[in-house]
Amino acid sequence: QVHIVESGGGLVQPGGSLTLSCVASGINFDRAAISWFRQNPTNKRELVAVIGRSGGTNYGDFVEGRFTISRDSAKKTVLLQMTSLKPEDTGVYYCNVMTDMDDYWGQGTQVIVSS
Repeated sequence: QVHIVESGGGLVQPGGSLTLSCVASGINFDRAAISWFRQNPTNKRELVAVIGRSGGTNYGDFVEGRFTISRDSAKKTVLLQMTSLKPEDTGVYYCNVMTDMDDYWGQGTQVIVSS
């Protein structure tokens, strides 16, 4: 059975940092491309960052060098390190795991950037 679990969200002041974690079990982790998406009440779900099977990465234009995505095969975990956070980064952050067979979503973790 596939389980995708996100954690690490919370309340942070503008300019602060957070690290989100996505743990994926029940899949062939090394053959999966893993992405972080986010959604807030006024916007559609948008891509934040993606890391491919070989470790190649891509980011949404709004990231502007502030976030870093990484993967650890031994822990079956993908991290999203976020720095210089802005109020507009507020939203629910979702982990998406795409395998050869299907794609899977976690339940999301809430990030609030506010003073």
